[in-house]
Amino acid sequence: MTALAPHISSFLREHLPKERRASQHTCEAYAHSFRLLVGFAASRLGVRPCRLEVEQLDAPLILAFLEHIEADRGNSARTRNARLAAINAFFRFLEHRLPSCLDQASRIHAIPMKKTDQALVGYLTRDELQALLDAPDARTPSGIRDRAMLHLAFAAGLRVSELVGLRLDQLDQPTLSTIHVLGKGRRERVLPLWKETASALKAWLALRPATKAPALFLNALGRAMTRSGFEYILAKHAAEAARSQPTIGGKRVTPHVLRHTCAMHTLQATRDIRRVSLWLGHASLQSTEIYLRADPTEKLEALATTSAPMFKPGRFRAPDKLLAMLNSVSRSENYAE
Repeated sequence: MTALAPHISSFLREHLPKERRASQHTCEAYAHSFRLLVGFAASRLGVRPCRLEVEQLDAPLILAFLEHIEADRGNSARTRNARLAAINAFFRFLEHRLPSCLDQASRIHAIPMKKTDQALVGYLTRDELQALLDAPDARTPSGIRDRAMLHLAFAAGLRVSELVGLRLDQLDQPTLSTIHVLGKGRRERVLPLWKETASALKAWLALRPATKAPALFLNALGRAMTRSGFEYILAKHAAEAARSQPTIGGKRVTPHVLRHTCAMHTLQATRDIRRVSLWLGHASLQSTEIYLRADPTEKLEALATTSAPMFKPGRFRAPDKLLAMLNSVSRSENYAE
């Protein structure tokens, strides 16, 4: 029997960041997946987490864990697939270091991913977006910070991890004309900033506490803003914006909705899906095509270039049997000649 803890530690601390050069956010996501798995396995097997063994994480237990996070934790199929992807990556790591688990790993790899619905992306209209940007109180330091975060999240189409991970040295100071973003998959991009966004950032930088923290946005404790912290801020201001724009109340406003909003507005302004892909930092155009499905303008333009087929009403009449027989006989005689 093989202890599980040393292999998980080596996987998270050495293999992912050093050998695979995974980002910090990927490492944190994988660590959270194993935190849930280890907790479930320890409770199910009645042992302490540090006493778990690799052989105990067999395919039936993994399947039970996946059912648990969907049924008991209420996670979506997409989240289930993300947890399974982390487990598969770990067992691929073990295959080269622990040959005795090859059969166990192959059984786990055979667990299929669950199909997910490809729903249309949600985004805010221009009026709804403006109400959200105006929601923070510009008379308080926290309101000035929140306004800068909302402006930048929308204008640059940032993922929440990109937003809270921004450092001061990623801004083109003092003009604040561009921002340097390190995105998913270590793909870097440089984006220009609108005057409104630059003004909001300048207002925050003038009030930002002078600390050693390199993060651009700080919380009330002077530490780097967290993902959950921004989600709380966004939810608070979305509720405030719903007073002037009630339609926001019927939408689930998340940090990624701001990214979708940036993409949809950019697509409607440029009519070029390639520019949207470059702006968002997508690896391929396939990731950006979801915005074409959500944009009704594309369908309206297609309808305008075509016309509906014109059919004349009529009745179907079967061919006369006698004429059909005569035609067949005449054809057979021609072939005989």
